[in-house]
Amino acid sequence: MGHGRVFRDTYLVLCVYFVLILFSSPVSSSLSSFCRLQGQFHLNGMFKAGDVVLGGLFELHYSSVFPSMSFASKPQQPSCQGFDIIGFRQAQTMAFAIDEINRNSNLLPNVTLGYSLYDNCATLGVAFRAALSLVSGQQGEFLLHEHCLGSPPVLGIVGDSVSTSCIAISSVLGLYKVPMVSYYATCSCLSDRKQFPSFFRTIPSDAFQVRAMLQILKQFGWTWAGLLVSDDDYGLHAAQSFQYDLAQSGGGCLAYVEVLPWGNNPTELKRIANVMRQSTARVVIVFAHESRIVHLMEEVLKQNVTGLQWMASEAWIAATTLQTPRLMPYLGGTLGIAIRRGEIPGLREFLLRIRPEKDPDRNNIVRQFWEHTFQCRYAPPSSDWVDAGGGLCTGQEDLRNVGLSILDVSDLRPEYNVYKAVYALAHALKDMLQCVPGRGPFSGHSCASLQRLEPWQVLYYLERVNFTTAFGDQVSFDENGDALPIYDVMNWLWLPDGSTKVQNVGVVRESASTGEELTLDEDKVFWNFESKKPPQSVCSESCPPGTRMARRKGKPVCCFDCIPCSEGKISNQTDSMECTSCPEEFWSNPQRDHCVPKSMEFLSYHEPLGISLTTASLLGTLICSIVLGIFTCHLSTPMVRANNSELSFLLLLSLKLCFLCSLLFIGRPRLWTCQLRHAAFGISFVLCVSCILVKTMVVLAVFKASKPGGGASLKWFGAVQQRGTVLALTSIQAVICTAWLVSSSPVPHKNTQYHTDKIVYECAVGSKVGFAVLLGYIGLLAILSFLLAFLARNLPDNFNEAKLITFSMLIFCAVWVAFIPAYINSPGKYADAVEVFAILASSFGLLVALFGPKCYIILLRPEKNTKKAIMGRSTTKT
Repeated sequence: MGHGRVFRDTYLVLCVYFVLILFSSPVSSSLSSFCRLQGQFHLNGMFKAGDVVLGGLFELHYSSVFPSMSFASKPQQPSCQGFDIIGFRQAQTMAFAIDEINRNSNLLPNVTLGYSLYDNCATLGVAFRAALSLVSGQQGEFLLHEHCLGSPPVLGIVGDSVSTSCIAISSVLGLYKVPMVSYYATCSCLSDRKQFPSFFRTIPSDAFQVRAMLQILKQFGWTWAGLLVSDDDYGLHAAQSFQYDLAQSGGGCLAYVEVLPWGNNPTELKRIANVMRQSTARVVIVFAHESRIVHLMEEVLKQNVTGLQWMASEAWIAATTLQTPRLMPYLGGTLGIAIRRGEIPGLREFLLRIRPEKDPDRNNIVRQFWEHTFQCRYAPPSSDWVDAGGGLCTGQEDLRNVGLSILDVSDLRPEYNVYKAVYALAHALKDMLQCVPGRGPFSGHSCASLQRLEPWQVLYYLERVNFTTAFGDQVSFDENGDALPIYDVMNWLWLPDGSTKVQNVGVVRESASTGEELTLDEDKVFWNFESKKPPQSVCSESCPPGTRMARRKGKPVCCFDCIPCSEGKISNQTDSMECTSCPEEFWSNPQRDHCVPKSMEFLSYHEPLGISLTTASLLGTLICSIVLGIFTCHLSTPMVRANNSELSFLLLLSLKLCFLCSLLFIGRPRLWTCQLRHAAFGISFVLCVSCILVKTMVVLAVFKASKPGGGASLKWFGAVQQRGTVLALTSIQAVICTAWLVSSSPVPHKNTQYHTDKIVYECAVGSKVGFAVLLGYIGLLAILSFLLAFLARNLPDNFNEAKLITFSMLIFCAVWVAFIPAYINSPGKYADAVEVFAILASSFGLLVALFGPKCYIILLRPEKNTKKAIMGRSTTKT
């Protein structure tokens, strides 16, 4: 970008230098009575006199040839080559607009506009010469005694068409505040009011054109493109603006940025075409003039670079030299931005009335058009022309007999801008002439005078111009001198017969509320691909929901990999940069694109483990009931009576409660089940162990009473004392449970610590101290029962139940000792399963160990269920 700035600044210095020479250096003749200009240029042009003269700069030739500068003699003027029909039509459009204004008595009554139009020959040097001639005049000499009164040679200039020329010329014209209204210069740099205070344009700035291009890229999802620009102010500023706006919008990346060389540079063009061929970008955006594209396309043909979607700037979207059958396999389907099309009624008839003027020196451009169109020469022709058999022009040739593109007024775009530029200057003059003395905008509320009109006064009114054309378009300028931005979107349609049609498929306009608005008829767009659909041009495919973007190291932001979100995180949008964590009670679904409630885990009645434990619990309850029934039926037998039947029944009842309390640990935890499960478990087991403990103590008391002098011990273990002991021991556990429930009650708790993808619904014990005291009390009674039973294990067979109690308590203690580490290390529902298993195992152990042998004798060995048999065992041993 620095190259463009140096380029512009260099020309600025040169321009100021030339103007100072031209305007400030009169040279006295030997007569010393008049002055003449330092230099005078011979330029192609068209002229028409008027009260107010407007200047114009147009590209009437494609190029110019500069003579050698030996300075041994006076340097010759540069010559122009290659007549430009389209440029001539643009110049004639200005002439038509001025003629139409002069015929309109309502716009500028009593004022006749004239024009002075020059050819810039598509060269900055010639364009600058023409601009200096317009603002200084071409009169060669001035009498010194005459007063310098009246209007300047021109009050404003319509032109130029090239941004570089406008930068150089407007830099100088801005010093003298001469209005310059361009119809084709789009460089955004010209919007700088500090550098170009007198510059206006009727074509939108490249800044808007760039934003319009970005809207098209966004419309088709093209995020990966190449950018080609010309090596001039137009291309370099467009590239700078495009890269900045693209980065700001975040809508894509550039795979490459290449600068097209001046002229035909085969080596550089070959390299650029190779970059295009090797790139994965399927879209190529070009900001350059058609002459640069022509050279590039020659190399594109050589390397057969196909499969690209071209996007053209307004500088070459209408270039007929590129719309050939040879290039359409490559350029067919091109999308681009074009200047707003307009209609100018009467222009074609005006063009048909063109005739060579009688003043060939001042209107030589018309004669050159005539010679180019009818391939003739005006007298006297050159000898080479005569020798080649060329004819002479008569001036009576009929344009209707020649198929000329100049007569095609169906697609007027630059011409329409020229038309609006002329009318903008005319409306500024109209507003100025309507000024009421004493109410004017200038010092002392004065108005401008047509006889002493200054260009800066025209600028005042030009800034405030606001009118509507006959075509319905509003014309006004913003604070930067830019026109209201609007573009047509064009598409190159490749017809079956090999011809090309440039069709309008949409429009881009700027809205104050919504910014750039793109209206596109996608059904009309011709796509030069087998699929007949828009191509895909992305560095990386979009990351679907459930993934996040991870940039590739050293690559643009559009090049990335799609990484699946980790468990518990989701992304529910395309191209998410990060995955978001789900809320605590939610988890990611398998696709990782939305959060779902976590599955609730608890020991359920519907799963195999729950069913098995429930079955075991009910089975134990059933067995207790059966044993209770057996004992009830055989209540009067010695076996039942010898073993303290009342405690046995109470023990069976407590075992049944132990089996049933295990059901409270199965199913969805609720407040009442959480509070009841441990209380029921603790009280049931204390009741059971208390009965066993009292049984053991009764056995020891009976044995002691059987010895001499031990009868007094039985009075402490009568039926009342037994019941009271069991009740007292059980009441202590009830007090512990009550205190626990009151102080810190167990409650249902959703535990998310065990598993990341599920919630363990469990009963939080509340006070761990209360739970420990509950278990500790049961353990204390169990150990005490075990020790007493162990001491009584060798008593005579009459009191052999002590051995069964010892064995049953051994099982009980073993189960609960193993329970503690298993419970601590079991997560979630398995902790409840371990506790239920411990309850069932210990209950079954007690049931089988204490009542199994008795039921065996009662049911299967009734002969042993007699007092003699029971007493006989001790007699035999003694």
